[in-house]
Amino acid sequence: MPRLVLGPMQRHADRTSAAIWVETDAPCTVEVLDTTTTTFSVHGHHYALVELPGLSPGAVLPYTVRLDGEQVWPEPDSPYPPSRIRTIDPDARVRLVFGSCRTSVAHDPATTLVHGVDVLRCHAHQLRDADERDWPTALLLLGDQVYADEPPEAVLDYIRERRDTDQPPGEETADFTEYAELYRHAWSDPELRWLLSTVPTFMMFDDHDLRDDWNTSQAWREQMARQPWWRTRVVAGLGAYWIYQHLGNMSPDQRAKDPLLTALREADGDGWGLLEEFAARADQGQAANRWSYCLDFGDTRLVMLDSRCARVLTPGRRAIVDDAEWDWLRGVAAGEHRHLVIGTSLPYLLPIGVHYLESWNEAVCDGAWGARAARAGERIRQGLDLEHWAAFGRSFAAMAELVTDLCQGRLGAPPASIGFLSGDVHFSYLARLKTAPAGSTAVYQAVCSPIRNPLPRPIRLLNGVASFGAAGVVGRALARLARVPRAPLTWTLQGGPHFHNALGTLDLHTDRVEISWDAPEMSDADPPPLQQLTHRHIT
Repeated sequence: MPRLVLGPMQRHADRTSAAIWVETDAPCTVEVLDTTTTTFSVHGHHYALVELPGLSPGAVLPYTVRLDGEQVWPEPDSPYPPSRIRTIDPDARVRLVFGSCRTSVAHDPATTLVHGVDVLRCHAHQLRDADERDWPTALLLLGDQVYADEPPEAVLDYIRERRDTDQPPGEETADFTEYAELYRHAWSDPELRWLLSTVPTFMMFDDHDLRDDWNTSQAWREQMARQPWWRTRVVAGLGAYWIYQHLGNMSPDQRAKDPLLTALREADGDGWGLLEEFAARADQGQAANRWSYCLDFGDTRLVMLDSRCARVLTPGRRAIVDDAEWDWLRGVAAGEHRHLVIGTSLPYLLPIGVHYLESWNEAVCDGAWGARAARAGERIRQGLDLEHWAAFGRSFAAMAELVTDLCQGRLGAPPASIGFLSGDVHFSYLARLKTAPAGSTAVYQAVCSPIRNPLPRPIRLLNGVASFGAAGVVGRALARLARVPRAPLTWTLQGGPHFHNALGTLDLHTDRVEISWDAPEMSDADPPPLQQLTHRHIT
């Protein structure tokens, strides 16, 4: 009898449809709510996405999963309530829970002492007993869902049994099989499986889903291209991302038109060759694919923006997204939306000193201080991870122009709020424009990082001083010396920084936006309850 390896995971949900993703240990027929589909195979692994159309808005439908007619979910004696299909209610308030950077390590005291408490596990435990009206509309995972370059010990044991880790890439993930094990380990905790089975979840990659500093610069790509193992790794990483994360992000219309999904479902046998070809083209920017996507929750529009794979890295013409991606973004951002939320793994508004430090570094790498300084600047960029929107000056200015156009009504009625949700930096904070470009639209940046991967305490102190102290003085001074123009927007921090493992919550109402961050309490409970770090109203 076939068994579930991963899932069920409730992925894309809208007003009238939902999708359930599973991985199984053998080819089979998967049934959810009397709807069946057959698995497709990739590299000996078996997957299915059960599409459930024709549902009612705001529906809450308990469900089971059957494989070849035998019920395999929920598991016997589960302490959690039945999993639910939950469609979008366009009249309800929108609650988005978000965060990034989660290491999938053990929960014993010694490991927790280093990695902290898994906040997603705490959140699942909290929802189990909460009024369903307080549950999130959706969960947004904003990058580093897995750490392919730093696998957890359990996955390392698996890798060491497969191959000689004295040979490159050593104790990093090497191929699709190892990626599959990495994802299996990341999403197998009982609490997390239940959470993902019942809360619609949307995802976007960041660098560690592939490798630290992925696509930070042209020099980085050239360095990696010289590594004989890198092509296998990047193709496996993008292929695994498509299967485990992107497939569930797509809307029903996108899935119906997706040639790769159609080919995999129709393949006679293993479809790895199809996925491999797609991923190789995607790495070169040649695939007819967009990792970014958007969806609506009533009068709120969420845009999840790829800020890693769509980059232009040519020195002097660097952009965090290419022209085609930018045209798409302007198109979906326009229109009649009360709230516009842009999920981008890398923060748009950094602490101001760090912003100017990254702007200076880009100018130096482009030759502002000569060739020798440019080479040193590249080493600094990679060493200090100076790769956010501020390090792509053309894109930062273009986004500022887009925000201004939206606020001034050039692309439709001005939204009540424009928010950026991000992660990556391993501390959480809220930033707001000091004065919105038109005065009536609230513009903010909310960062929540990490879910479970805190910086060591001495590094937190250094990072805090660098980000909020020394960088404020040094960044501005260096930027002036490199003739970097002033940023086209001005902003200030209004909450944070918080260096705890945390989970952010964004509540969107008709007349206000509320943002809060929760972290685990000091408690002997397993998992401990969450407590609120901070709460902010934006009117």
